[in-house]
Amino acid sequence: MAGHSKWANIQHRKGRQDEKRGKIWTRIIREIVVAARAGGGDTTMNPRLRLAIEKAKAANMPADRIKYNVDKATGNQEGVSYEEIRYEGYGIGGAAIIIDTMTDNRVRTVAEVRHAFSKYGGNLGTDGSVSFQFKHCGQFVFAPGSSEDRIMEVALDAGAEDVVTAEDGAIEVLCAPPDFEAVQEALKAAGQVPELAEVTMRAENTVALAGEDAQRMQKLLDVLEDLDDTQAVFHNAELDE
Repeated sequence: MAGHSKWANIQHRKGRQDEKRGKIWTRIIREIVVAARAGGGDTTMNPRLRLAIEKAKAANMPADRIKYNVDKATGNQEGVSYEEIRYEGYGIGGAAIIIDTMTDNRVRTVAEVRHAFSKYGGNLGTDGSVSFQFKHCGQFVFAPGSSEDRIMEVALDAGAEDVVTAEDGAIEVLCAPPDFEAVQEALKAAGQVPELAEVTMRAENTVALAGEDAQRMQKLLDVLEDLDDTQAVFHNAELDE
């Protein structure tokens, strides 16, 4: 169950996200609104809303702010209507990029995404042009030195699909998206706390970039991340800085 070294990339990505905490509430609110509108405001019947509210609590969002946005989405408050749109494209060195957005104006959003790609050395692709290079899955990443045997035992018993140990000792647990909560709760109950836990688009293969190419790719990713309508950016680049 060996895998590619990824701890440095995980830490790098978390660091970049931590720098952008000012936008985190906006993105979580959009996710709450869309999840509640799609599946209703009852968290016992809406797993996507449960996960969104967990993110909100982890980001220290007040309970009344959470409730307000659930009510807004389910018709108890007036609100903006968002739609989810995914864009796909290529970055530096042919690296694959996926941008998930929520927007109330798709014309504005596609123009901003296209401009970012063209200005910073990438190319906006068509639907499906790169998504086949990613797997939609639940992902838990544990720091090097964690108990591989214990994590594997708990995760596989809870329904995880695979446990991958990277060259640097980081341990990655993968599961189908519907099994994310069950695996998460089992790991928590066993005292196994991951550094990262999310439902994501995981790259099946990576493209190594170094030097100027890595810097140019990071700039493109930063610009895409900073777009107002961006919810998440996924890519398959390994950036050597």
